[in-house]
Amino acid sequence: MLLLVSGASGVGKTTARLHARHLLGETFETAELCTLGPIPAAPTVAWRQEQVEAAVQRAIVLEAEGRHLLFAGDPVPVGEALAAPSADRIDIAACLLDAHDEAHLARLARRGEPSQTIPLHQGFATWLRAHAHDPGHVPEAVTTGAWPEMRWDRWVGRQPGPEWAMTVLDTSSLGPEEVGEAVAGWCRRAVAGEAPVFPAGWFVR
Repeated sequence: MLLLVSGASGVGKTTARLHARHLLGETFETAELCTLGPIPAAPTVAWRQEQVEAAVQRAIVLEAEGRHLLFAGDPVPVGEALAAPSADRIDIAACLLDAHDEAHLARLARRGEPSQTIPLHQGFATWLRAHAHDPGHVPEAVTTGAWPEMRWDRWVGRQPGPEWAMTVLDTSSLGPEEVGEAVAGWCRRAVAGEAPVFPAGWFVR
């Protein structure tokens, strides 16, 4: 299974990966974009989506070994994972890490985020919240400038429904270890069938 942890900058994705990997054991491998290959000087949307496909392919290899891939640390929306060319061959569970506006702003400030980029991070966080429930909400946010191999037809144009489901975790009041524990618990539930999962080929069912 591919277990995707999504979210805007500052909500705890990398923290979740670093802490959760020590809790999950060898059945789970972890990755983020920088572990899948070199990052170009000027990363593009298309490059990110090619790397998402690399993560999907790695998850397929691991599944054959009875293992899973936790893909966390980057702002990769679930729609990008589901549209990756090979995504029809693997179960995908998605978890959105979110934080309320006050907590999000405080974290961005602690990171020294330039003031001119903060509205962009806030806007993306707002879009991700909507995307978690509604595949029809401004798909152009990820389809513009996309890698040509992406299969947007799997979900673009769909209406909200029970088949479009992911887990949302509020990290506003959680410390680093608590975020890791929450994500590790979600991984175990997803693998056990106790959390929402997009089964392989879900879009043709």
